[in-house]
Amino acid sequence: MEEREGEVRWDGLCSRDAATRAAALDTIGQAVLRRSETVAPVAALPPTRAADGLPVPAARDGLSEVLARLLMLSKRCPFPDVREKSEEILGEVQELGIRIPRPLGHGPSRFIPEKETIQVGNEDTMMHTLFADTFATLGRLDNVTLVMVFHPQYLESFLKTQHYLLQMDGPLPLHYRHYIGIMAAARHQCSYLVNLHVNDFLHVGGDPKWLNGLENAPQKLQNLGELNKMLAHRPWLITKEHIEQLLKTEENSWSLAELIHAVVLLTHYHSLASFTFGCGISPEIDCEGGHTFRPPSISNYCICDITNGYHGVDEIHASPTGSIPSTESVCEVEALMEKMKQLQECRDEEEASQEEMATRFEREKRESMFVCSSEDEESAPSRDVSRHFEDTSYGYKDFSRHGMHVPTFRVQDYSWEDHGYSLVNRLYPDVGQLLDEKFHIAYNLTYNTMATHKDVDTSMLRRAIWNYIHCMFGIRYDDYDYGEINQLLDRSFKVYIKTVVCTPEKTTKRMYDSFWRQFEHSEKGQTTLSPLPLLTTPSAPQVHVNLLLVEARMQAELLYALRAITRYMT
Repeated sequence: MEEREGEVRWDGLCSRDAATRAAALDTIGQAVLRRSETVAPVAALPPTRAADGLPVPAARDGLSEVLARLLMLSKRCPFPDVREKSEEILGEVQELGIRIPRPLGHGPSRFIPEKETIQVGNEDTMMHTLFADTFATLGRLDNVTLVMVFHPQYLESFLKTQHYLLQMDGPLPLHYRHYIGIMAAARHQCSYLVNLHVNDFLHVGGDPKWLNGLENAPQKLQNLGELNKMLAHRPWLITKEHIEQLLKTEENSWSLAELIHAVVLLTHYHSLASFTFGCGISPEIDCEGGHTFRPPSISNYCICDITNGYHGVDEIHASPTGSIPSTESVCEVEALMEKMKQLQECRDEEEASQEEMATRFEREKRESMFVCSSEDEESAPSRDVSRHFEDTSYGYKDFSRHGMHVPTFRVQDYSWEDHGYSLVNRLYPDVGQLLDEKFHIAYNLTYNTMATHKDVDTSMLRRAIWNYIHCMFGIRYDDYDYGEINQLLDRSFKVYIKTVVCTPEKTTKRMYDSFWRQFEHSEKGQTTLSPLPLLTTPSAPQVHVNLLLVEARMQAELLYALRAITRYMT
């Protein structure tokens, strides 16, 4: 591709070599200043002026996007030289009389106070290495990473898996991978992920026409739409006939290896949408909704920000749990610990019969249908997102509603460990191992603490959360007593779990704040969850719970899809 004069090239900024980065920064600075000098007279026209009289760069010249990218680099690049030079270039542009952007919002999450998250530039050596690796791979340090880093062991596994799915050798071409990510994220109206992958899709040479709507993509990708919507909302409906339809569609057919790759991508981004909404991930600084060219007011935000959904830090991070007495929180934690102790004693004394275990599963499955979000009104997806999928009215429905009966999925008959893992690894080498590692880390992740209590075995609680999610999908473990779920998970927690897993786009900060209020500590610095200072914050447990939710959801989707593929193959 021929390079246009003045075009900004970002190649080289991800290099570990300081000299390479310096050369790239000099080139970027020269290109930005040349373009700024060209745009400044045009931008000085009255319609493009900001409230303070400085001209706003015209979007049609591409300068606004370039300046937003520099703003992101000045705030979120792990390399100090890139941060400093980006800030210097922005300053030079401002001296030309052009308004530069500023970030909207405060930090990577709308739910987590910025002071509880790690600040880029203040990380320790281990974190810096992780951040540098991420930046080198993704070209950015995104907000998902900055929230997931509460749990570094999981983050490393997540990033390694995602990198393999998107960039390493595999059955699908690179632009197909990002387009499938767009399709999956759009099913949950997740504009955050859609925007990221639209940029990545174009970066790897994807056809911009495909972004006008799914109907403009190749028929092969359009055919994937049915599987996408069922996996996202009603995976128990997937049959071997759906698989056969994709594999035997003449010139638009999928190979088995391609389909496995696509299924893993779809489930990855459905679950990542759950994490994005469940943790209130903010728009990236350089994406729509992440920055503004309007000047700050005295109160640090102006009326234009309010109309765009930004209400300032005090309102965003005001927590309804802040007024709860710490003594009440301590009592809740101790009550939960006592329940776990009693349940363990009951296990040791008497084990329920298989018939009773089956009855308790059916009861919990039935009761889960009546757990619904208080924000249960339907909302129509925006055109920007809905154009990437078909049948916008199709959404989550409880599998047993309206008298429809779906046979229980027994893990003893088809499990990830005994069946799904080997199928994925055979058709898409190494991915089964990567997924298995990620599942195990999320499931077994523990710091052996509950609030201020140390040396606590939380395995019973973690298993209850995981199995409750699978129960909502009709998946049963014969060796688990589902009576434990009601003992350990209260209704507000169940509402949060079901919302994040099934309809994540309806998750609110009020839900986030209300679940597990006992883990909100007023004395934030006094609870040690791990040797890492970051994990002393009260938000670490909530993020941990969200990791359990998204991995349990992903495995549930995979089990239904892989079982259908196995049945087709046999």
